[in-house]
Amino acid sequence: MTTSELVFIPSPGAGHLPPTVELAKLLIHHDQQLSVTIIIMNPPNQAKHALEPLTSTHRLRFIDIPFEKSTKDFITPNNFLLDFIEYHKTHVRNIVNDIIKSDDFRLVGFVVDMFCVAMMDVANEFSAPTYIYFTSGAAMLGLTLYLQAKRDNEEFDVTEFKDSELEFPVPSYVNSVPAKVLPSVLLDKNGSSTMFLDLAIRFRKSKGIVVNTFKELESHGVESLLSSYSKLPPVFPVGPILNLKNPANGKTNEIMTWLNDQPECSVVFLCFGSNGSFGEEQVKQIAVAIERSGHKFLWSLRRPPSSNGELGGPEEYENFEEVLPKGFLDRTSNVGKVIGWAPQTTVLSHSSVGGFVSHCGWNSILESLWFGVPIAAWPVYAEQQLNAFQMVVDLGLAAEIKIDYRKGMNLSADLIENGIRKVMNDGEMRRKVKEMKEKSRLTVLKGGSSYTSIGCFIEHLTKIE
Repeated sequence: MTTSELVFIPSPGAGHLPPTVELAKLLIHHDQQLSVTIIIMNPPNQAKHALEPLTSTHRLRFIDIPFEKSTKDFITPNNFLLDFIEYHKTHVRNIVNDIIKSDDFRLVGFVVDMFCVAMMDVANEFSAPTYIYFTSGAAMLGLTLYLQAKRDNEEFDVTEFKDSELEFPVPSYVNSVPAKVLPSVLLDKNGSSTMFLDLAIRFRKSKGIVVNTFKELESHGVESLLSSYSKLPPVFPVGPILNLKNPANGKTNEIMTWLNDQPECSVVFLCFGSNGSFGEEQVKQIAVAIERSGHKFLWSLRRPPSSNGELGGPEEYENFEEVLPKGFLDRTSNVGKVIGWAPQTTVLSHSSVGGFVSHCGWNSILESLWFGVPIAAWPVYAEQQLNAFQMVVDLGLAAEIKIDYRKGMNLSADLIENGIRKVMNDGEMRRKVKEMKEKSRLTVLKGGSSYTSIGCFIEHLTKIE
């Protein structure tokens, strides 16, 4: 029997590959005639521990492109990712050529990550439609499209507003967006802003955009995409797409045993994502804030990556005492636990966890809502400042630590302590988060808005000739 084959091309990294795998699983579960091949590009020093082992099956195959040392020529601060993807076009072309040689598969399309739009050129060579998988939210997608259109139609230069107090309306956000919460890449005058907004040009040329969000969370953003943006292909909100299985780790049992001994909703969990880390002075301020707050805590504390010119994420401390205030571990031994890498979804699912100090990566936001845990927002990089703004100001689902934080700042213990106290004690916010938890779970069930949207997406791609 001939199956309809989709080729997925995720961006490398812990924030993009897992939700891509979960979307693929969801699609083949919905339609028995679909099969998926996921082509994985491997950058140097990718953190494997954060990714679940990937095993191919009959209808879901993984093809790894090994890292080649020659790609290190592309490692520069400004253009590594896009050039890295461009470099892999030949590899992807050869893999797809092998796929279409089989009589068992009919190629129906490419699904490419938001940063992998260069692969649309390869899809076009095979006369295959391309769909974009936007792994952040609808509001962020809307802002990208909005700024690209303003740049191209009105000569609007967003980089002029770096360090500005300007706020401006964006159709996909409820409130005017302060320039100070825009991603650093959009404010870069050295070409990164141009490259990022150029992605939106390719989004408009795709056959459709799949977004990891759900209408009940981003009703304003989703509606704006349907009504306020011209020349836009169909948008399919299919989230929350979540990878709820943490890979096995020797420390997980120890962590869960400790959580089992804590009262319900009593623990604040501090974790800053696969790339989140702070310098020694900031770590000490966090420690002071935690201790003064009086709350029980579980803190994922990791060392900043070594500055040896390689791409890499945070590293593990051999001894936490080298960076923490003197005596901190002894004084807090009865109320808290400091760990390295954390099994985030496993921790968030535990009933003792009552608040989440988070970098506001989109996946982490969706996970926290799924488990009904309110966030204290401390964004660090990428679009996280915008995510934090949306959660705190637009939706009232998070408390603020500092939503316009930029790397290099040092936040005071007072500011951090206030955020911890609010996320643990704000009953109204907790009620709203619990409501969103129920909505997030209903939307993926049969008859829910995201379940229906998945069906519409499958119908759309299988009807294209």
